Amino acid sequence: MDSLAPPAEGMPPDDEHTYRMPLARLSLTPESSHGPLDGAWWPRCDVLELELPALVGSLDPGHGTVTRVTVGSAAWPDAPGTVPAPDHMIEVVLSDTADEAHAITLECGTVGRWELLVIPPDEPTGAAGRLLTAAADPRNTQSAQRILARVEDGLGQESGRQRNGP
Repeated sequence: MDSLAPPAEGMPPDDEHTYRMPLARLSLTPESSHGPLDGAWWPRCDVLELELPALVGSLDPGHGTVTRVTVGSAAWPDAPGTVPAPDHMIEVVLSDTADEAHAITLECGTVGRWELLVIPPDEPTGAAGRLLTAAADPRNTQSAQRILARVEDGLGQESGRQRNGP
């Protein structure tokens, strides 16, 4: 390709290359939640400043603008104090409480908040699928930690049955 030729239509010039994460892997409770969780999010990596804009961009804008998130410091030890999103900055609050270890709280100003189970990025696909489904079930009454433990216990029992027979 001729280096003096203009970039192809729709492509940014060489000095404007940006990387955008793919759409978030997300499962939300239909309509309004009646339990402790509003769904689950399965990030691809543990770099919050890469993952958070894709998550926020996947939410229905009718629920308000995410202005602040609270995450567990153990899961996101290198999280910055703010993360840029289109047209605004999101404040990041780190929490040391056990309840936040596998959860993210997304605050949407005066409109409300979302409480999501955060599935570890390296979780196997099958287990992650079960977690996404369980956390988004409107009948769910369990916390993020309890759902994660329940699915992991089930995986241990399944692998034991495979090794030891039915």
